[in-house]
Amino acid sequence: MTSERGKFGTKIGVILATAGSAVGLGNIWRFPYMTGQDGGAAFILIYIACILLLGIPGMIAEFVIGRHSSSNAARAYKMLSGGKPWQIIGYLGVVTSMIILGFYAVVAGWCLQYLVASLWGQLQGDAAYVNQYFVDFSTHPILPVCWTIAFILLTHAVVVKGVRKGIERISNLLMPALFVLLILLVIASCSLPGAIKGIEFLFKPDFSKVDSSVMLDALGQAFFSLSLGTACLCTYASYFSRHTNLLSSAVKIAAIDSLIAILAGLMIFPAAFSVNVNPDSGPSLIFITLPNVFQQAFGGLPALGYIISILFYALLSLAALTSTISMHEIGTAFFYEELHISRRKGAWIETVVCIVIGIFSALSVGAVEGLGVFGKSVMDCLDYLTSNLLMPVGAFCTSIFLGWFVPRSLLRNEFTNWGTVSVMFFQLWLFAIRFVCPVCIMIIFLRQMGIV
Repeated sequence: MTSERGKFGTKIGVILATAGSAVGLGNIWRFPYMTGQDGGAAFILIYIACILLLGIPGMIAEFVIGRHSSSNAARAYKMLSGGKPWQIIGYLGVVTSMIILGFYAVVAGWCLQYLVASLWGQLQGDAAYVNQYFVDFSTHPILPVCWTIAFILLTHAVVVKGVRKGIERISNLLMPALFVLLILLVIASCSLPGAIKGIEFLFKPDFSKVDSSVMLDALGQAFFSLSLGTACLCTYASYFSRHTNLLSSAVKIAAIDSLIAILAGLMIFPAAFSVNVNPDSGPSLIFITLPNVFQQAFGGLPALGYIISILFYALLSLAALTSTISMHEIGTAFFYEELHISRRKGAWIETVVCIVIGIFSALSVGAVEGLGVFGKSVMDCLDYLTSNLLMPVGAFCTSIFLGWFVPRSLLRNEFTNWGTVSVMFFQLWLFAIRFVCPVCIMIIFLRQMGIV
């Protein structure tokens, strides 16, 4: 089925599609909050250093594997390893992405529900009302499941059209739209009385807060923000042309991902501080705290508050969609290439599996008591499994495999685009892949397991 395996058509398509795979809901709530609590600008500087040490080298590693093989993740590792056990890394990436898409679609479905609720003006009320609204919706036996399925089907509709007509075309629309929405929300937020306190909270460097915990937070954020260890980057790189500059692309994608995360902070904190609310991290921020913040901040102009709420949840939905598209494509490419079926059939297999995972995840949040193991819901268990185990293990094995077992000449040719990129950068990258990345990923793993 190689005839169905397309290529990205333009350089901007490469950047926007791959950046979209990295930009997600975590950029909207996790990065801004961590920046604020971990020293503001001091954290941002440490984060940038972590991107240089781990993020960009890790991205390029997956780019090399994907572009060299021009195939799905499982087959890519098999080709490079000559059929040796290293191909398990590829299968691990496929499984990891399917699990993540299943439970990620639940939260993405919540975003769609809140977008509709904003349009109908159903989020108007005090903090207690907004909190109860979230509880009632998330524990409803039907609605969360329906929205989860709807979001996966929306993702399916994009992926089934192929690389150029589906993924690239929609990314060229979604990413600029996401950026425009974010800029509008930033302008509105920063124009509020007292917004300067929120800006200072985000950008004022407080080096007294910098300790080993802050450094570990920055390292983990760099790892998870760029979706390392999920085979997303490897799969998208399989659609790169031989002329794509891997180093330049990785730098641009990391820059876009970080910029959107910082802009998200400029959207959230000025509005929150203008009404003396210190936002929390996680789902409670975007589904409980912020609806009330926007309502209070723009209370004098109800129409503006109504528009801001709609724009915010439209932004979240777009950010979620750019991520789910990339995760869906991993499994789609795997199924149609390995089973020798059409892309459409491969996409449907991926969709059905993820819908099943999504249904159990959605119901476990509260609709069905005891749906889980070890006292955790199915959704929490899957989140723990992927974040704490599968992603770090996959990324660690990729670094070891590429740094020590793949022929150096192959790596040099791919990285330098056959001599068009400086060999000096190749030496630095190879050192990072062999020594820096494995150590950083091991630290992240131990951090996630609560050992350090």
